[in-house]
Amino acid sequence: MAYQVKTVHKSFREKYIGDRAFYRHVLGITIPIIIQNFITNFVGMLDNIMVGRIGTEQMSGVSIANQLIFVYFLCMFGGLGGIGIFTAQYYGSGDDEGIRHTFRAKLWLIVALSVIAVLVLLNFGPSLLQLFLNDENAQASMEATLQYGTEYMRIILLSFPAIAVLQTYASTLRGCGETRMPMIAGVCAVFVNLVFNYLLIFGKLGFPELGVRGAAIATVLSRYVEASICAVYVHTHSEKHTWIQGMYRTMRVPLTEVKRYISKGTLLLVNESMWSVGMTTLTQCYSMRGLNIIVAFNIANTLTQLLNVVLFAMGDAVAIIIGQLLGANKLDEAKDTDNKIIAFGLAFSILSMVLLLILGRFFPLIYNTNDEARAMATQVMTVQAFFAPILAFTHCAYFTLRTGGKTFVTFLFDSAFTWAISVPIAFCLSRFTAMPAISMYICVTCADLIKALIGFFLVRSNIWIVNLAERPETA
Repeated sequence: MAYQVKTVHKSFREKYIGDRAFYRHVLGITIPIIIQNFITNFVGMLDNIMVGRIGTEQMSGVSIANQLIFVYFLCMFGGLGGIGIFTAQYYGSGDDEGIRHTFRAKLWLIVALSVIAVLVLLNFGPSLLQLFLNDENAQASMEATLQYGTEYMRIILLSFPAIAVLQTYASTLRGCGETRMPMIAGVCAVFVNLVFNYLLIFGKLGFPELGVRGAAIATVLSRYVEASICAVYVHTHSEKHTWIQGMYRTMRVPLTEVKRYISKGTLLLVNESMWSVGMTTLTQCYSMRGLNIIVAFNIANTLTQLLNVVLFAMGDAVAIIIGQLLGANKLDEAKDTDNKIIAFGLAFSILSMVLLLILGRFFPLIYNTNDEARAMATQVMTVQAFFAPILAFTHCAYFTLRTGGKTFVTFLFDSAFTWAISVPIAFCLSRFTAMPAISMYICVTCADLIKALIGFFLVRSNIWIVNLAERPETA
């Protein structure tokens, strides 16, 4: 049964616009995340441009390989998110032992997911890459793309142990409201990545010229740097982060806790897994129109992700701030704060829309590719610009529902919608019509209007207002 929020009649300004203290609090949480994500995406953009300067096949190979690795990352974030619901609420209630249980559970989960991902990608990676190569008029290009993608992917697998350590520590820090140190670690990592990209891709200052292999090696090095900084910081500041004290005396997680994580987190893991596979399936459907659309999405998404860093940070704000309020049993305040964070995200999405419309005309010119791919990239960015407010709202709605532990609802709202609506549209249009890739993309994106409407009614229903921090005695 949904929690009944006290009925208080408020003006539009009172309901959706906060005071200075509110924005100081939200920005205090999100600015480190925004800075980290901005620098990460900016350096990722430079990385992408560097690879793009080598040639279209190299850029396509790396892009397709990253589509497969993207599935692993989303599975990992889904698992972490399910357990992280409890981390934020335990922190809000001052329960260090509860945080320790979530940390250990996260580490076990990520190790298991990493082992599975490595086995799958080592054994089936090339076959999966070939699913995206459907241009019969460019056989030589497809073979080169497959080779570059396989080389890149196999080196990236070496970063998975570092990713397991990094995400366990960083996600726990963020759940406890500490976003500054993950930002610092991320900034250091992206600069390591940028420097070694330049040295190893192009063979500068006596380093070998390795092309896409150099890009992969630079990424691996940066992951280990980032993981080391986060882990060392936590253990040298145990007086502040008291939950780390005694963390490795045991790796046991009480069965009662495991059951709670499974009940709330399994569907979230399944959701992220299915959603990521769904997004990859959509890309595969678009690839039926040739390699140029893959290149176009790679170029467009590079700029879009950079311009949407504030928008995505609002989701983190919801997860952290609302989670802590729910854990502290401040349920009315959680509802009021959620409204204001969503409005804040929508305001920033307008800015992203304007910048994307302006820069989308010029950004593709940086890449060493053909005119058709550049034109497609501009068209993709135009579509993404007009749908930025929809993305902003659905993103915040998703995190709102997830923070309250409504994982079955988020499953229906997110991945079930993707597979029931978006994927069938793309599959049918790609297989049974001659519709151009951009027109297909518009049709699929328009379906998100339905998703936004569903999200509006779910958030308004208050079914997500639940305190999960009241846990039973552990076994």
